[in-house]
Amino acid sequence: MKQFCARLLVGAAISVMTLASPAAFAKTPDNQLVIATSLAQVLSLDPHQATEAKANEIMANLYDRLVSVDGSGKIAPQLAESWQIDDKGITFKLRKADFASGNPVTSADVVFSITRLLKLDQAAAANLKRVGYNGGNVEKLVTAPDEKTVRIDLSGETTSELLLYRLAMVIASVVDSKEVKAHEASGDWGNGWMRTNSAGSGPFTLNRWTPNEIVILEANKTYTGGEPKMRRVVIRHVPESQVERLMLERGDVDIASALTASDLSAFNGKQDFQIQRVPTGGFYVLSMNAGKEPLSNPKVREAIAYGIDYKGMEKAIMGPYGRARTIPVPENFEYAIPSPDWQLNVDKAKALLAEAGYKDGFSLTLKTIAQTPRIDLATAIQASLGQIGIKVNIQQGNGADVIAAHRARDFDLLIPQTGAYMPNVLGSMEQFSSNPDNSLAANNAGNFVWRSAWDIPELTALTAKASLEPDAKKRGEIYVKMQETFVAQKPAVLPLFERYEPIVVTTRVKNYVGHPNATTRLEGVTKD
Repeated sequence: MKQFCARLLVGAAISVMTLASPAAFAKTPDNQLVIATSLAQVLSLDPHQATEAKANEIMANLYDRLVSVDGSGKIAPQLAESWQIDDKGITFKLRKADFASGNPVTSADVVFSITRLLKLDQAAAANLKRVGYNGGNVEKLVTAPDEKTVRIDLSGETTSELLLYRLAMVIASVVDSKEVKAHEASGDWGNGWMRTNSAGSGPFTLNRWTPNEIVILEANKTYTGGEPKMRRVVIRHVPESQVERLMLERGDVDIASALTASDLSAFNGKQDFQIQRVPTGGFYVLSMNAGKEPLSNPKVREAIAYGIDYKGMEKAIMGPYGRARTIPVPENFEYAIPSPDWQLNVDKAKALLAEAGYKDGFSLTLKTIAQTPRIDLATAIQASLGQIGIKVNIQQGNGADVIAAHRARDFDLLIPQTGAYMPNVLGSMEQFSSNPDNSLAANNAGNFVWRSAWDIPELTALTAKASLEPDAKKRGEIYVKMQETFVAQKPAVLPLFERYEPIVVTTRVKNYVGHPNATTRLEGVTKD
């Protein structure tokens, strides 16, 4: 934890360099924050359904959770003013708070929210299902002894400490049960309405969302923590890096977070701009569909691992977006092991393909969202694997199409990204190491490994064991074993680069610090 905190403070710190810069031609309103980014992955704004990073950043400002994770990686109170842990579970005491509707936040809303998450059983539910909570037992394990008390009993598959970190995720957002119930249709738990509306107690409310165009948030004037400084937050979909750069230079936007490495470098040393490089604990990943030949063959997957020019891509493409790392644990985390010797080795990769029976190579299709830096990564992977005899056809798509294909196992290769919900090995690696039921009938689209049809019972058992081990030293030993087993099984979910989020912020903006969990809160942001 200490290593994570030190790294977080350094990584999230603003790199400020000053040189002369051209005068701005425009200026955003003093009481509005305007952000340029890519909204390609925002498919829903229902916190019990959506899991993508950019959607999380939006929803983190519409909703509160019982607890949150602060900038140092520690659990902090949010709707819960206090909590008590015993050997059977956690008892939370709620602070006085209201939803944007004016309805008070009660323990019944918390119980409804967690129940709704698990009964909807969308991708977001996987994070609690993985440790034993589900639609069948939630009403027994999550209860409300009184109006301001919430009791969550342990499922028998997690410790209280690790449960708190899951409850700090956006997926555990507390929604206004009265408002949601008023918009239910055909037993959908209000999902049809919640996808494009908000029912939270956070500092902002959702004014408008037009997919792949714009999101507008309005200040919640009755927010319990005080009215936000910004009256409005406008998030604009600007996927073209050069356009985004120009808008930032002209003063049309205050923050840019979808710039290519080359356009980002244009702001190094520029007066009136600050660059943040936020460590996420997550990775850019090459997902391989192990349910299809030839990717079901471990030797083929290993050949691919040796057929990628990680260092070349890091230098030419990733830059501030990431560093080469083929273990799904940031190298500065406690108990992280070194990356294996996977690096570009054409001869070794070809020999492995020949051993697998594919001496003459084969063709694959790689699906990717047309988003920085993934489209450039796809092109580089295509060229790199071509050297070992694998012909890669690239298929670009929008977020809805590519994410749907990933969840339906409808791909050969695909480039997703991950994050870490907790600042330790389990928090970053669990997505790569747990797949309790690999059958198609399980339809567990919320499980990252299941999407790649990679059956890993031994690694899944180790992950479950780590989730239950109360002793930190013994848990660390399991963490090491998990990573070693991951490498030995020639993963179908191959981490490529430890993921950072580079953000350029104008110096007019104060108190904006990107959060590694994609839960940056905006109520304290001001402007000069």
